[in-house]
Amino acid sequence: MSDVDDLTDAVLTASRLLVAVSARSLAAVEETLTLPQLRMVVLLDSRGPMKLTALADLLEVNPSTAKRMIDRLVTSGMVDREQNPATKREVVVVASAEGRRVVSEVMARRRAEISRIVARMPEHLRHGLVEALTAFTDAGGEPRWSARDETPERARDRAEVD
Repeated sequence: MSDVDDLTDAVLTASRLLVAVSARSLAAVEETLTLPQLRMVVLLDSRGPMKLTALADLLEVNPSTAKRMIDRLVTSGMVDREQNPATKREVVVVASAEGRRVVSEVMARRRAEISRIVARMPEHLRHGLVEALTAFTDAGGEPRWSARDETPERARDRAEVD
C-alpha cells in the first residue's frame, strides 16, 4: 500500500468523524436544514453573493439541483435573491441574516466539539496535523476558518458576482 493509499484511508476515517460532528452541530441549531443545504449557505456566507451557475459549479451539482436547493432555502429564510450589484440585470443569491446566524452558531458548535477532540490528541501530534490539514483544505479549495473571530474568512471584498 502506498503513502497516498494510507493517507486516503486515514482521511476517509477522519471524515466520518467530521461528518458526525457536523450533523450533530446542525441538528442542535436547525433541524430542518440538510448538510448539503448548510454547505450552500456556508459557501454564500464565506464567499459572498453568487450567481446560480457559479454556486452549482462550486457544489458540483447541476444548476437545476442548485435552483431547487435555493428555492427551499429562500422559503426557509436562509438565503435571499438580490439584484447583481455588478450588472443590475442578473440575480445573485446571498446568505440572509438568519442564514448567517445559523452558520455562525453551527460553526461555533462544531469548533467546540472539534476542540475537545483535538485536546484528547497527544500534543506532539497536533502540530503536524495543522500543516497537513491546511495543505489538504488548500488543495480542495476550501475557505479557511478563522479561530480569532469564530467566523469564516470573508471573501466578499474579493468576490466577483458577474
